[in-house]
Amino acid sequence: MTLWFVLAGMTGLAALCALWPLAFRGERGAQSSSEVAFYKAQLGEIERDVERGQLPEDQAAAARAEAARRLIAASAPQSPPGASGEALALRRIAAALILILVPAVSLALYAELGRPEMPDVPLAGRKADVRTAEGIEAAIARIEAHLAAEPSDAKGWTVLAPIYMQLGRFDDAANAYRQVLRLTGESAGRRADYGEALVGAAGGVVTAEARAAFDAALAAQPSLPSARFYLALAAEQDGDKAKAMSLYQGLLGDAPKDAPWVAALSARLAALQSGAPTPASRVAATSEPAAPPDEMQQRQAMIRGMVERLAARLSQDGGSAGDWGRLIRSYTVLGQTDKARDALAAARKALAGDPAGGHDLDALAHELGIEG
Repeated sequence: MTLWFVLAGMTGLAALCALWPLAFRGERGAQSSSEVAFYKAQLGEIERDVERGQLPEDQAAAARAEAARRLIAASAPQSPPGASGEALALRRIAAALILILVPAVSLALYAELGRPEMPDVPLAGRKADVRTAEGIEAAIARIEAHLAAEPSDAKGWTVLAPIYMQLGRFDDAANAYRQVLRLTGESAGRRADYGEALVGAAGGVVTAEARAAFDAALAAQPSLPSARFYLALAAEQDGDKAKAMSLYQGLLGDAPKDAPWVAALSARLAALQSGAPTPASRVAATSEPAAPPDEMQQRQAMIRGMVERLAARLSQDGGSAGDWGRLIRSYTVLGQTDKARDALAAARKALAGDPAGGHDLDALAHELGIEG
């Protein structure tokens, strides 16, 4: 509390020192009268000096002119007494308001922003921590705002696309990679990344558009592991197990022995050969280091959550045969055959009045081996 009193006293003293001349400035009436008398006496003294022969006429003329100029200035009309009093009153009112408002506003601001009991906040702590969800959202919001103003910034889209992928915002990631391709031109890696985003947006299903992206990537770089993996996955989803196993085996044969994705791909191939459900993970055959186990679990949970949201939307709002087909395929890819059959039954009920849609569902059920 002592600090508050000291600060308040210092503020009041500073304001008082600054405003004292304004509030208590004296009148010029007496001073002006004495100046007039002085210059009149000076003129008389000049005349006497001329009469006594002590001052030449030319010098006397110059002295008279200067004295007369100063006399005229000192004799200028002053403000009427009433007006002068009003001006003094206004000055004192303004001084009083300043004396009250300035300390009041200053102390109020200090009470809000400069409380002594508040702990210190280091500079590093004032910046958003990008390792937290709030920090990531803030960083993404800044980049998105920048791209909204400058949509031709390829670097911004390049930064944002993989972040969207990690957050499971696959539709946004696909759009970001599409912008990167538009602004920077074709690249096998970027085209494969675009295809992977499309797969994520489709709930893990390699769609025709995604397949075209992977084909384009392989045309530019035939050994690209990620594109080869997803084309093998596409064959697996199409029910062509022989082709899928051949592609997986070829990919394993060309893979470096220390590649982090070899173990996961070998397990997927073994499951496919034995007829067991394939692992429900988003496996990308890339040269990147293997993700930690907890991150892999987060990715699996993210994909399952995406499929469940699709199921909830179709259950509530319905959808086309293509939407139901995506859900059924997604359950099959995840190894959840029972849920795939339940989704097939729900789709047939929802599309009972759509013969073409029912035909597509029958063909899909036959392809996936879940008829009945």
